[in-house]
Amino acid sequence: MFTGIIQEIGKVKKIEKGSHGLSFEIESNIVIKDKKIGDSISVNGACLTVVEINNNKFKFDVIEETLAKTNLKNLQIDDEVNLESALKFNQGIDGHLVQGHIDCEGVVEKFENPILTIKFPSEIAECLAFKGSITVNGVSLTISDLQLDNFSVSLIPHTIKSTNLKNLKKGHKVNLEIDLIARYLKNMLEKKDQEAKYEFLKERNLI
Repeated sequence: MFTGIIQEIGKVKKIEKGSHGLSFEIESNIVIKDKKIGDSISVNGACLTVVEINNNKFKFDVIEETLAKTNLKNLQIDDEVNLESALKFNQGIDGHLVQGHIDCEGVVEKFENPILTIKFPSEIAECLAFKGSITVNGVSLTISDLQLDNFSVSLIPHTIKSTNLKNLKKGHKVNLEIDLIARYLKNMLEKKDQEAKYEFLKERNLI
């Protein structure tokens, strides 16, 4: 679990192909401290497991399923990535509860500082709300404008300086994670719709 408050911008130092996906090595000076193999780190919003640590660098593996849903597949050497350590029980939540489970990729329509506009796929439309929370590349943000197929967020100077969102341009793909509460509400309502209603049962002499 994470908060969507980025602690550091890391840099991609190595990318290797594996039998089931890709292996990445990331340079870090802050997030890597006190980490051990098996710990979780959010990389551009995706919860990933540390498999190797070498001084100020750590490695993680990304399977094909994760690559297909995220922009990690587009990373190149020296690209910047947003990093956040997993949430601790005694830690305050300054952003919102973020699982690190990317729902889909969005596409940048325009970035006119400080307004960032992103086109999203229809599959997450029901989970977005005006003034609701959204995670973009791991950054906890508030939707300031919502249209049928795009939303906008307003970035404060600190966010622009402290994350890789400052590098975004039209056409760039970003990782999106919907609000945790919205995810469960959608699931509950879908199950509710599938339940047999009283009228349905009565018409068929089942009650």
